[in-house]
Amino acid sequence: MTRSRALVVPLVRTAAVLAGVSLLAGCQATSAAVPDPSSSVSPARKGSADGGSTGDRSDSKTEQKNLAAVLKLYTDAFPDPASSKAVATTDKLVAADAVAHGSGQKSGPSGVLAEFTADRTRVPGAQAVVKHTAADGDLVAVHYQVAPDPSDERTGEAAVDLFRVRDGAVVERWAFDQPIATGTPASGNTNTMFSDLYSPAKPAVAPSESQEEQNRTFAVSAYDTLFRDQDVSILDKAFDPAYLQHNPVAPNGTAALKSFFSGSATFPPQESVISLSDGDLVWTFSQSVGAKADDPVLAADIFRVDDKLIREHWDVVPTAG
Repeated sequence: MTRSRALVVPLVRTAAVLAGVSLLAGCQATSAAVPDPSSSVSPARKGSADGGSTGDRSDSKTEQKNLAAVLKLYTDAFPDPASSKAVATTDKLVAADAVAHGSGQKSGPSGVLAEFTADRTRVPGAQAVVKHTAADGDLVAVHYQVAPDPSDERTGEAAVDLFRVRDGAVVERWAFDQPIATGTPASGNTNTMFSDLYSPAKPAVAPSESQEEQNRTFAVSAYDTLFRDQDVSILDKAFDPAYLQHNPVAPNGTAALKSFFSGSATFPPQESVISLSDGDLVWTFSQSVGAKADDPVLAADIFRVDDKLIREHWDVVPTAG
């Protein structure tokens, strides 16, 4: 769905570290703990070439409706999940048998309310502050902050929720959350996990649906080349050398990644299994290569693509259990 660069929604809602180097995505060293299975991929997902969507990625009208339905869950249900308004909205917008992936996740409308209740329990007084959204095919993704003070991006949790929507109702969902680090990280990176910092050299023009699809295949290919094939040369071809990093423990630029891949550490290869493209942002959801359908999704990553280069990156990596 083509939109201008960012959608501002008036809602009041690690990458693995090895030898001090944090990756731009949720790779795990072979000796690292297995991440909590916050999400697993449905059997219908298998085959990452299509990015996991079963809908028409060129149908902007339906994508807009899907996004509006999902955002209504946050406006109506997050502030008070026990309210009659929250129950009515989720009953209307979430299928009774909606599949929820991940350990402890509940299916159906009550599962969404349980997730929001858990968020507010972990972060007292929390509001849902939406930062980035995407609607592509039958998929909708929401990147948001769970925090009591919407003006402070350094408190609470970072979260990404992914939904599959059919006929106006959520039929499948995944959830990712990560505590926001406090203090100044060793990397010296003081970017928040949410801010938009990239300024294009030329005035931004909303990409067409076909350009969005080109961006998606470009970013997914770059991701898989680096993390599945572990071919570091892609960093000089597809990434801005000074790309902006919003993972709190990783510095800006490609130097840290080059250092990591040239070192002796090893980790299991992983690949994008679900992906969306909306505006200039591409979202990838990754899983270990050869994983089974019910194995965990490791991370949610967001890449800003401009002029055939990856310019900016955000991620949410569930904490290892």
